[in-house]
Amino acid sequence: MGRILEAIRDFLDQDGWEVRPVEGKTALGMNYHGDKGMWHCVAWAREEQSEFVFYSIYPLHAPQDKREAAAEYLTRINYGLIIGNFEMDFDDGEIRYKTSIDVEDDPLTPALIRPVIYVNLLNMDRFLPGLEAVLTGELTPQAASAQYDDTDDA
Repeated sequence: MGRILEAIRDFLDQDGWEVRPVEGKTALGMNYHGDKGMWHCVAWAREEQSEFVFYSIYPLHAPQDKREAAAEYLTRINYGLIIGNFEMDFDDGEIRYKTSIDVEDDPLTPALIRPVIYVNLLNMDRFLPGLEAVLTGELTPQAASAQYDDTDDA
């Protein structure tokens, strides 16, 4: 086990997470239940690149006919985000929130791991209702993103 994956596993164990290895990757998978939904997470140790990447993965893929609307919504809310971003695979509709850190010259400590994970979880939970409203057609991307007008810090 590499130094980054070991640091992540230690942090998650001490924080009470139930994790499982992700086959074929230096990664750990887990589920998270926020206030507004439940989703799968992956903590990925990119040992050769000295990077730690954390993903929150939306449980449903955006249907083909809703991908443009989802992309607009995600672009609108990404604009004001400082730590992390949403991304969508246009081919299959997978939507996820990504945070990461480069630790090439430093050890990966709990103080560095904590915000990578918890800012990610908080933002996924925060923006989940708007995403779902766009995917169901309840709100336009503009109306859904307008609920979060405090994200633009520029």
